[in-house]
Amino acid sequence: MNAMKKETFRFKKEMGQNFLTDPALIERLADASLVTPEDGVLEIGPGRGALTCTLACRCRKLIAVELDRTLLSDLRATLALYPNASLVQGDILRQDIPALVDALSQPCRIVANLPYNITSPVLRKLLTLRLPVRSLAVMVQKEVGEKMLAQPGEEGYGPFSLLCQYFAQISKQLDVAAEYFTPRPKVDSSFMLLVLRERPPVAVPDEEALWRMVHHCFAMRRKTLFNNLCAGLSVSREEALALLQACGISPQQRAQQLTLEQFAALAREWSK
Repeated sequence: MNAMKKETFRFKKEMGQNFLTDPALIERLADASLVTPEDGVLEIGPGRGALTCTLACRCRKLIAVELDRTLLSDLRATLALYPNASLVQGDILRQDIPALVDALSQPCRIVANLPYNITSPVLRKLLTLRLPVRSLAVMVQKEVGEKMLAQPGEEGYGPFSLLCQYFAQISKQLDVAAEYFTPRPKVDSSFMLLVLRERPPVAVPDEEALWRMVHHCFAMRRKTLFNNLCAGLSVSREEALALLQACGISPQQRAQQLTLEQFAALAREWSK
């Protein structure tokens, strides 16, 4: 399916390039992405096109966005076999993503195999844009997948966990061992499915206020909420204590112990 010859391509470590070639695994990933014949698909990071071809066979229309110019010629040759697929060169963080989604029309899904070094900013952008897409299926470093699912008190729980869980219902579809990638990375990966929420699970008068509150509370993870709020909100000890008491939260708790609803309560109370 992939016309690219291994000997003509130099893997770029600086781009975090790790490609999949196992046909059975690629089919499992396509299954896990939930793509159907009625869906348009925005694929981010097609690489050498292995998953791209499988998705193109399953969907109504596909747009693939690839940064590496040296991959384009072979990708175009490969995708020429699929009249419903097109290719865009560029950095996804600089693309007009809503326009790409509009070009696919509804319904639409996003599938991504992201370099580890840009996973967080790309996911943050995709989620906060509130795109009219059914789901986001993404290959991430296993540790990042664990952070996305982490609950209060668990290792890795933090602002990124809260952001993902605010905008989406998240599930791990499968773990992918490092040996399935070429070149082999130092860590294993997880294929995560994010089904975007129609409405957030908590009510806040101002989303920016919620994320500012989260930022302040996590500013110094080893310090108590009381100390972080005094410093972050520039309020007196009495005001910080009153805010926490109004929300039924102990001043001695730390940010990593609070639920999303508790952060929302703090944001609502502070907005008053």
